[in-house]
Amino acid sequence: MAKKLVRFMNTAFRDGFQSVYGARVFTDDFMPAVEAAAAAGCNYFEAGGGARFQALYFYSNECAFDMMDRFRAAAGPDADLQTLARGINVVALDSQPKDVIKLHAEMFKKHGISSIRNFDALNDVNNLIYSGQCIAEAGLKHQVVISMMALPPGCTGAHDADFYVNMLKQIIDAGIPYHSVCFKDASGTSFPSTVYDTIKRAKEILPADVPVQFHTHDTAGIGVIGYKAALDAGVDVIDLSMAPCSGGTCQPDIMTMWHALRGTDYELDCDIDKIREAEEVFKECMKDYFLPPEAKAVEPIIPWSPMPGGALTANSQMMRDNNIMDRFPEVIEAMDEVVRRGGFGTSVTPVSQFYFQQAFNNVMMGKWKKVAEGYGKMVLGYFGKTPVAPDPEIMKIASEQLGLEPTTRSPLEINEEDPTKGLGCAQKKLEENNLPVTDENLFITASCGDKGINYLLGKATIGVRKNAAKEEKVETKAAPEGYTVTVGGSTYAVKLDGNTAVVNGTAYNVNVAEGLAAAPAAPVAAAPGAKEAVKAQMPGAVVRITAAQGSRVKAGDTLLVQEAMKMEVEVKAPMDGTVAEILVATGDQVNADQVLLQIQADGAPVAAPVAAPAPAAAAPAPASGGEEVKAQMPGAVIKVLVANGAAVKPGDTLLVQEAMKMEVEVKAPVGGTVTSVSVSAGDQVASGQSLVTIA
Repeated sequence: MAKKLVRFMNTAFRDGFQSVYGARVFTDDFMPAVEAAAAAGCNYFEAGGGARFQALYFYSNECAFDMMDRFRAAAGPDADLQTLARGINVVALDSQPKDVIKLHAEMFKKHGISSIRNFDALNDVNNLIYSGQCIAEAGLKHQVVISMMALPPGCTGAHDADFYVNMLKQIIDAGIPYHSVCFKDASGTSFPSTVYDTIKRAKEILPADVPVQFHTHDTAGIGVIGYKAALDAGVDVIDLSMAPCSGGTCQPDIMTMWHALRGTDYELDCDIDKIREAEEVFKECMKDYFLPPEAKAVEPIIPWSPMPGGALTANSQMMRDNNIMDRFPEVIEAMDEVVRRGGFGTSVTPVSQFYFQQAFNNVMMGKWKKVAEGYGKMVLGYFGKTPVAPDPEIMKIASEQLGLEPTTRSPLEINEEDPTKGLGCAQKKLEENNLPVTDENLFITASCGDKGINYLLGKATIGVRKNAAKEEKVETKAAPEGYTVTVGGSTYAVKLDGNTAVVNGTAYNVNVAEGLAAAPAAPVAAAPGAKEAVKAQMPGAVVRITAAQGSRVKAGDTLLVQEAMKMEVEVKAPMDGTVAEILVATGDQVNADQVLLQIQADGAPVAAPVAAPAPAAAAPAPASGGEEVKAQMPGAVIKVLVANGAAVKPGDTLLVQEAMKMEVEVKAPVGGTVTSVSVSAGDQVASGQSLVTIA
């Protein structure tokens, strides 16, 4: 009996890049691998979309449309090139109005794409109707998606075969045009038995000529057995990748799957020896890129925390950057409750990030003390309908903390009324910057915002991560171990290297000279008109500056907008005053704690006259028996709301700190008088560091 040939899509150059390298790859570097894969017989590629659209503008200073054109030339005129779209978000960070959704399909068709895989993270069919219509009307093959995951152990109510088959029936009843159907498991957690039952029942419902495809990841270590279950159920196509972008957080490797099917009734439709040659070319292309170790690992805890590969790597790296990676297992464990009570949206962009942020908040600040904005809006209905109703208690908490009422309005309807979205708004931005108003530029601007404008203006920066030169390791070995420095009861890890001091992981430029310089007349007292530095809360790119030199600002006014981890962060004024100096420009890459602006304070009473420095020179000491208020987690102080001598009540907000892309209010645990404020706006603080003393 002849074996069944199994067709596959090569995901190495989209999902592989996103899961391993954060989608930050230069086109020139990987095009030889595309050519080698095509020569090896691959004729179905995932060629872009998802994070691989914006990432080119954000990090590579390249145009995604140019990349698509080159991909088409390298893969050949007959290859099926597929991209990934997020329903009404298309390839943007946020959901879009109708004109942008329509232009998305038209532009991708123009630039060589033949099919678009289209999903909604909440499995809300209403979010797939218009986007699917646009894809089909543009002459593209629409692969409609049902998003899968396994619920954490002990959870029931959705994400089983009945749930997925019911959604397929809703898609058919809604009249959404489609060429094929994909069951997409971004976290790689679906039970093989559920995969089998779902696909077998879907094949019974769908016409025989409609291809059914299955997508998974190897993060939990069950990717190969999941694919075998899908094949036994009659699936037509599976997704596979190539080393070094295979296994772990990616799809199983083509060669691994080929080997797993030996001795069965199935055989991959490829020349495996040529695939081996193509993988060697690909490895050579990517040899200089930094590969995070967790990207290649199987993580057994993932069934309790259904996180997609790219999100796992991004969040673990972020926690490592903040020196709190030791709390990662706690956050993963906390995701069980967050998923269970949040309505069971599929853990894929952007819902996966909502889950992680809320789990992080619950671990670091106490359960449900701080609702993450994305998670809160999701449970309140602002992104569509969740698979099951969220926990009423969580909805109530989210509504109170965010000041929003639950809604059942269509996100697309809300977007149509938003004057900051759409092609009209994009055209205005292009004209204001004297840029050509082309369809490509309109879509780049609408989907990438100010960072898209920066690219078009030639102001984009590079953020591709490649391995440092080997001599760095030599330097590390030769460098001193460093020093432990304790100041005012706070401990800092300090390493010195030339004119650079690394303090708790943050680098500062320093200048050390022999002797003591003359001390200023009043080293501590803040005189009227004193300047205060406004510092970056985290590393990233400056995407927009809203303040001008000489402009008056009030405490809380937005001074500039910075991008970090694909999210925009507003940098706000810590006090009233005048912008004395702007030290960065749009497009600049900045480090955490780097000074961005200087604000000249308004005249205000001070503790001692400048002419009498002695009283001001002594920093206030904590009162005997005073209570220290300490940081709950590492991060940046973005606003101090109290001063020495201020009377406070229990629960009053003392200062606001930023950590993990979220603002955290530090509140008074007791009533009394503030006797010491040990930090100022812009300071980076460590977990447990003393911030304020109350007597």
